[in-house]
This record gives sequence, C-alpha cells and structure tokens, in this order.
Amino acid sequence: MTFHEPAPELAAGPRPNAAGMDLPRLKALVASMGESSFRAAQLHHGLYRMRWTAWEQFTNLSKALRIRLEREVLLSWPAVSESVPSADGSTKHAFLLEDGAQVEGVHMPYGKRTTLCLSSQVGCAMGCTFCATGLMGIRRNLTPGEIAGQVVAMLNAHGHGPDEAVNLVFMGMGEPLHNLDNLMAAFALLTDPAGLGISPKRITLSTSGLVTGIQRLAGFKPRPRLALSLNATTDAYRSSIMPVNRAWNLEALAAVLGAFPLEHGEKITLEYVLLKGVTDALEDGARLAAFAARFPSKVNLIPFNPHEGSGFEPPTEERIVELCGILAGRGITVSVRRSRGQDVAGACGQLVRQAAKDDEDI
Repeated sequence: MTFHEPAPELAAGPRPNAAGMDLPRLKALVASMGESSFRAAQLHHGLYRMRWTAWEQFTNLSKALRIRLEREVLLSWPAVSESVPSADGSTKHAFLLEDGAQVEGVHMPYGKRTTLCLSSQVGCAMGCTFCATGLMGIRRNLTPGEIAGQVVAMLNAHGHGPDEAVNLVFMGMGEPLHNLDNLMAAFALLTDPAGLGISPKRITLSTSGLVTGIQRLAGFKPRPRLALSLNATTDAYRSSIMPVNRAWNLEALAAVLGAFPLEHGEKITLEYVLLKGVTDALEDGARLAAFAARFPSKVNLIPFNPHEGSGFEPPTEERIVELCGILAGRGITVSVRRSRGQDVAGACGQLVRQAAKDDEDI
C-alpha cells in the first residue's frame, strides 16, 4: 500500500503545535487563521528545511503574522535536556517531551558521514533481557513530531547544514513496529525533498521480530530499510532472552523475511549481539550463516555492551574473528559493529531514562 497523509483537519481545544505538522495540516492551520494558502509552504520551509525552532526566526513571514503565531500556535520540538559527549566523538542526547517524559538519541560522526540513532517510544514493551531500555517497560508511543524532532534537535545542536547527508537508524528506545503509523508519518516528514530531504535509503528500522509489523511495513512505498535484531540461533534460547520469539519463532521470521519485497541490491540486516559463552559458539556461527542464506541479507555482529545488572559479558576478539570467518566462508556479508558511546551508556541496548521509570504516574 501507499502511505496516506493524515487527515488535515485540526482538532479544537488547546493551541495546536506546528512542530510535526505536514503540509496538508499546515494548510489547514493557515486556513483556520484566515491566511493565504501559500503561507503553509513558508511554514513548512522554515520548520523542516531551515529547522527553525522559534516563531521569531521565521523572517519569511511578516512581523504581524509572527506575533500572531506566537500567540495562537505552539512551536514545540523536543528539547535537548542533557548532552553527554563520549571519548569516541559521539554524543548521547536526552530529549524532554511536552508531558515531561524523556527519550534518548545518539549523534555519531564517522568522518564525512553522520548517523543519528533515534527512539520511537518512551520505553519498550519487548522485554529483551540484554537491553537496558526493556527494564523501563512501555510508557507511550512517540508522535510524528517527537520522532522527527529528535533529528531536528541533533542536527541543530551539532551545526549540520541543510544539505549535509545523514543516516538515521531507529535502534534507540522502543520497538518501531509497535508505533508504525506515527513512525511512517515521521518518515514522510524526514524524507520530504522540500523539507529535511533525507533519502529513504539512508533510513533503517530495526525490529525485534514482530511478524505482523514486518508484513505491514512491506506494504509501504517508500519505506525504511529493514533490520532484524536476531541475537540467537535456536528457538529455545531466543525465547528465553527475547519474549517475542514465543509468538513468532525463527521459522516464522525466515518465512516473512523471505517474502519481504526488496529493491535491486537491497539486503536485510541481521543484527546479532554476541554474549560471551552464550551466543558466540562456533555452532551459533554455522546456524547464523544458514539462517542468513535463506534471503538476501548481511550480518552485523555486535559485541555486547555491558550495563549494570545484565549478567552478560562481551566475547573475546579471537572468537569474533572466528565467527566472521565462518560467515564469510559461506558467502555471507558480515561486519562487526563497534558501538559508539559505550562510556556514556549511549551504545546499543544501553539507552534508558531512569526518570521515566520513577515518574510513571506523571
């Protein structure tokens, strides 16, 4: 199916928030104010192309209209509440949302390219035992504006130009496929050539393995690239560390991934966390290679990022090399993700906001 824009009608009540509105909703907004329709394009340009965060910055509008917007319309993007730089050059950011909840994202520069790790939910319902975010439980989904706003905030905080290419990965807090409608609305904002203009090919969504969600995602065009957080090669162990496997086992995953429509040259990424003495056996490498060979794929080995109370350890370098050899020897494209931001708890599986857990009744 093709993604459809949200209905443009504006809800009555408190002041509307322009941050996160697409062009049809901005047209409805200016119409409700008695303004000409071309004002919507000006607002859209300022919000997404220029990444302005205050009405006074909208110098493409008259002063009178800016004053009126200040009075009648919110412009409230997620606010950076904390930034913690890592020794490796990455920065973990916390974002304060309108209701007081917080999520985290990570800005990761790699020479001439930059990757932003984004959250899709406040907390996560999946309960994966190796992931600190799962300890929070789930609080709520993020809105399209809260998702796109993480990108706006990080690009502004790090001084990125409007035409500077970035990669986006939905590998932060939350299960993206649990919030697919809002995520795809944000995806439309992020990829709009008249706005942020990020290529769909530079956006990756990682799921723990929601088969029905993968089937839904397959119907969107364009859509993000797909990654699967696999992390085990037997149903018995995967079910023990990832409860989702009790609903959809490895065979169900292989079937849905084999049916997933891919563009020419596109591959599904299989993310595999290596836990010393648990998921890093040579037999695991052989089973992983066999699973990956069932559809166009590439394997991303992720040495475990320790966090307090996990009980797991990362593998040895020697074992990582051995596993890479097994996969490559069977024709599987393999890479090792040296996660950024480990020293500031900003690496894969480390994102968690304790305040959100403590303030569940807000």
